[in-house]
Amino acid sequence: MKDLSLHVLDLLANSTVAGSTQVILNVTDSIKNNVFRFEIIDDGCGMSEEMLAKVTDPYVTSRTTRKVGLGLPLVKMNAERCNGGFDLQSTEGKGTQLTFWFEHNSIDRPPLGDLAGAVVMTAAMNETIRFIYRYVTDYGEYVFDTAEIREALDGMSLNNAEIMRALTEMINTNLAEISANQ
Repeated sequence: MKDLSLHVLDLLANSTVAGSTQVILNVTDSIKNNVFRFEIIDDGCGMSEEMLAKVTDPYVTSRTTRKVGLGLPLVKMNAERCNGGFDLQSTEGKGTQLTFWFEHNSIDRPPLGDLAGAVVMTAAMNETIRFIYRYVTDYGEYVFDTAEIREALDGMSLNNAEIMRALTEMINTNLAEISANQ
């Protein structure tokens, strides 16, 4: 994938089809510690130990619409290629926690891309799921929570082009204030 936001978009989609009611995306963007870390936590259906053991094989997928699943294998390969790592924990019936990280200054690390747009689009397409997006840098922290946004919108749908554009702009403005890697 060309950028990290596309990896995250794909992995967030996994959480949405797993029956999650809440999905948390934590990003740590630290120049000081030379790490770019992503963590996705959901309360979906989780995976069996058997599936967890083989889920990074590209020819293993739980989807019935295709015979390959490239999201996890690709992000694992990219992270490890950039002196990072990959950790996947899951409990059937309770949810999944995926963490992958990159050496921040690795020349092979893909650019971030439009992560704000990916988060907003996923939230707009899945309005029954609460999304919490936390971005931490060496200079501060920003949290985007769809529960707060829905309350402020007073019943208006997130799935509206103007609202999606405004939310993406709001996120990017707040990330710029904490020197996020945009």
